[in-house]
Amino acid sequence: MADKLIQDIPFSILDLAPITEGNNAATTFRNSLRLAQRVEELGYKRYWLAEHHNMESVASSATSVLIGYIAGGTKTIRVGSGGIMLPNHAPLVVAEQFGTLASLYPDRIDLGLGRAPGTDQVTARALRRNYMESAQDFPNDVMALQTYFSAENRNAKVRAVPGEGLDIPIWILGSSTDSAQLAAHLGLPYAFASHFAPNYFMNAIELYRRNFRPSRYLAQPYVMACVNVIAADTNQEAERLATSFFQLATGIITGRRRALQPPVESMDGLWGEYEEAAVRQMMKYTFIGDRKKVGSELAYFQKHTQLDELMVTSHIYDPEARIHSYEVLKSVQNESILTA
Repeated sequence: MADKLIQDIPFSILDLAPITEGNNAATTFRNSLRLAQRVEELGYKRYWLAEHHNMESVASSATSVLIGYIAGGTKTIRVGSGGIMLPNHAPLVVAEQFGTLASLYPDRIDLGLGRAPGTDQVTARALRRNYMESAQDFPNDVMALQTYFSAENRNAKVRAVPGEGLDIPIWILGSSTDSAQLAAHLGLPYAFASHFAPNYFMNAIELYRRNFRPSRYLAQPYVMACVNVIAADTNQEAERLATSFFQLATGIITGRRRALQPPVESMDGLWGEYEEAAVRQMMKYTFIGDRKKVGSELAYFQKHTQLDELMVTSHIYDPEARIHSYEVLKSVQNESILTA
């Protein structure tokens, strides 16, 4: 079988609905909708939103509500969760919420599921008091969701209405080999969080492909990975825009989190040698530059991973620059430079 080139695979978006310094969640949501509408025009396949809690820089905590807002303002792009952190929720509630979304927006809703809380342990307990037990129940909760969505569940005592009998694709999300084994065992598509958890990436996708069991949902393994991309017309401008992302990542490393900051001319004084090394290790799969640089680096990445789909997240302060980054990225698929 011929290798899949970067030109051959769909591109998709992961949006953490970033709250930028000096703005609020309402502004964030308007910016996310504008971005979704533009990437739909450009031909991106999916627009996913990630569940996080108790984070000053992330506004996507009520993920299913925000998915409905984005889906209602677009026409064709698939909209979904990247992901719903299942230990925070009862499976029946998730089935009803996504059954509602899929009824409103047929054939456009994806349900990506994660095992992590998407927050700190104190907040996780506030969300669902038996969090640790719920995390251990993740495989059973996934299968419970599959049951609620099945037409065969119509005679059960507990039913998801709406939801029952609807074709809502379930994805397993992960940042470790545990999630890869579960996705392979259940025969579900697998999305890896390589944008912040690079260490197990190659092992996880190899394990998933090797152990994949065909299912009623999927005949062949399907791997999507998320990476960070900050693209601009010049390498210099992309590097400047990336300083907002570096400041955000430094805050994660040091525990001093805040809203997404404007770009600066230099990170000198904003991170030390340790912080810079930690950020660059955690954000290993980050591609910064102009169309030529980003294109050639992504082509090399694709050559060695053979993804079925690429998901991209871009922490850029200026909403217009963020939109343009995705315009530049999409254009690389049509460039002859992609011959790594």
